[in-house]
Amino acid sequence: MSAPTSDQRRLLTAPDVAAAGLADWRHLRSELVARFATADFATGLALVARVGAAAEAADHHPDVVLTYGSVTVRLTSHDVGGLTSRDVDLARAVSALAAEVGARSDPSHLGAVELGLDTARGPEQARFWAAVLGAQVERDEVVGSPRGLPDVWFQAPDPAHDPQPGEPPQAWHPDVWVDPADAEARVQAALDAGGSLVSDADAPAYWVLADPEGNRVCVCTPQGRG
Repeated sequence: MSAPTSDQRRLLTAPDVAAAGLADWRHLRSELVARFATADFATGLALVARVGAAAEAADHHPDVVLTYGSVTVRLTSHDVGGLTSRDVDLARAVSALAAEVGARSDPSHLGAVELGLDTARGPEQARFWAAVLGAQVERDEVVGSPRGLPDVWFQAPDPAHDPQPGEPPQAWHPDVWVDPADAEARVQAALDAGGSLVSDADAPAYWVLADPEGNRVCVCTPQGRG
């Protein structure tokens, strides 16, 4: 296989990904993610085999998880650290293959969670948390945790974000990543469940919410970022 061209290595923006019209897929952080519901295990195996063949032909390889009743596919271009036209092309191919075997797109419950820690000692903390999670440190962030464990990032404490009187101290907070199309509904669901909006100044990149006791969480999307 020839090396990717410069155009195939160009990082796509969130609007680029949205314009591609990938109805089966969700844009989470720097990945495209899809889950396809399958009637039985044999159907899942058949889909995985076809996805594998398409990936080999394209020389572009996704992460694929097969369970009874579903196949989950994650796409990203590791060589450039984000999404490219290669991911969009393979996403379209995977959707077509899923349709061929009768697998149905099921994007419900797709998401990702990172943990952010306010600390003035980020590099030192990164080494500790990488050891605990069995991960590695890149640019003072903990990444590459085993699947199912969150990445961890660090930021200096900001007095502007200090808790209000009566709120609990804030050190950790989760970042919950959702597809841009789902973000406002997710925020509203949290508000309807008793949460409050702390700030939407940086939306659609993220909304800061608080639970009924004041513990904070960010609902994040890839949009509105530099």
